[in-house]
Amino acid sequence: MTKQYILKNTPLSTHRSSGLDYRNELNDAQYQAATTVEGPLLIIAGAGTGKTRTLVYRVAHLIDIGVDPRSILLLTFTRRAAEEMLRRASLLIDSRCSQVAGGTFHSFANLVLRQFGRRSGLSPSFTIMDRSDSEDAIQLLRTEMGLNYKDKRFPRKQTVAEIFSMAVNKQTTVPDLLEREYPHLYDSLDDLLRLYERYVDYKTTKALLDYDDLLTKLKDLLSNQEEVRRRLSQIYQFIMVDEYQDTNSLQAQIIRLLAATHNNVAVVGDDAQSIYSFRGANFRNIMDFPEAFPGTRIIKLEENYRSTQPILNLTNKIIQLAKERYDKRLLPTNRRVRPPFWSRPRANKCSPASSARRSWSCARRACRSGTSQSCFDRASIRSTWNWSWRGTIFRLSSAAVSSSWKPLISRISWPTCASSPIHRIRFRGTGFCCSWKESGRK
Repeated sequence: MTKQYILKNTPLSTHRSSGLDYRNELNDAQYQAATTVEGPLLIIAGAGTGKTRTLVYRVAHLIDIGVDPRSILLLTFTRRAAEEMLRRASLLIDSRCSQVAGGTFHSFANLVLRQFGRRSGLSPSFTIMDRSDSEDAIQLLRTEMGLNYKDKRFPRKQTVAEIFSMAVNKQTTVPDLLEREYPHLYDSLDDLLRLYERYVDYKTTKALLDYDDLLTKLKDLLSNQEEVRRRLSQIYQFIMVDEYQDTNSLQAQIIRLLAATHNNVAVVGDDAQSIYSFRGANFRNIMDFPEAFPGTRIIKLEENYRSTQPILNLTNKIIQLAKERYDKRLLPTNRRVRPPFWSRPRANKCSPASSARRSWSCARRACRSGTSQSCFDRASIRSTWNWSWRGTIFRLSSAAVSSSWKPLISRISWPTCASSPIHRIRFRGTGFCCSWKESGRK
């Protein structure tokens, strides 16, 4: 008797809610940013407003409402940042977050080109060159071309590699780039163009791609291969980009092409924090995002969890001087914070123990008033105090402090003998440590 088998379609993953209370965990603006699902979304996140937390909860919320995690693409500027976000999202709900495609633009381009590169004439077994490899290849070619032995000194390999890379990232030509940013090297233009052609041929012959080639090849693949473009767009239905103000024109074009069949693109950034223009970043990407994606919803994160009102007042004044910007006003979450203060023990009038107790008293008062971060921030806490006590010169130094205090002393080490010159007080559950060292006698 022949057995009969019936194939049934079963979902790869069943929807299960984590029960996470997003409304209670996030402020109003963060909640709106994390729970907006359809359509283009621009999140203007001022400094210290919890943009990473918002992205983490957005990933968790999408999976929580039944979105296949494999259809989510999270692009960041470092692999570590993507891994940390997905790790935190997994802690919020479950391990489904590990299936999210997260990484850098370059790592994503590498995966796509390995899979679809043949359609644009690229072998999937290509080798990636880092900046050091690129510089060594340029040095080899310039030596072969005799550019090292000219009467006039030729630019160094590091400078040449930077020029070639900048031209690609800024989507311009080498002559235009030299005229605008390297006018002192314009006399070497002809030799640089010849070297650039040799460099491109060298990479093509040996199946090599540098970091810039990964982006240009991906952009060309998406532009010229409609089938690949639509397929990738259907796979990645929800795209998120971190630090969008620091993307270059090439990366912005890639995002637009990846969203060919939908507009579910959420980008996070701050036009006031664009600092990588020297590497080709273009703040116009975040300013023109609503034009590239019509119907964009703009959400501003303005509640600052890091700084005090006086600091934010100065910051807001500076931001308002920008000729082109997104209007926002940073506000502190704790408006009754006292200004930062400096505590210094008086020489010859207090012991190491009393100085430590005084510092600990300040920490406890700051903890009660909610000002521990402002009173003991990483900028002001790194200090060294010198004083003498009973004929001995002591030095008291304090380490950086975490933002959450648990006022419990876990260990006290008092001066005992000359063989143990370093003494410390540690506070359990914090990064705070007071230490003093016997440095000599009068």
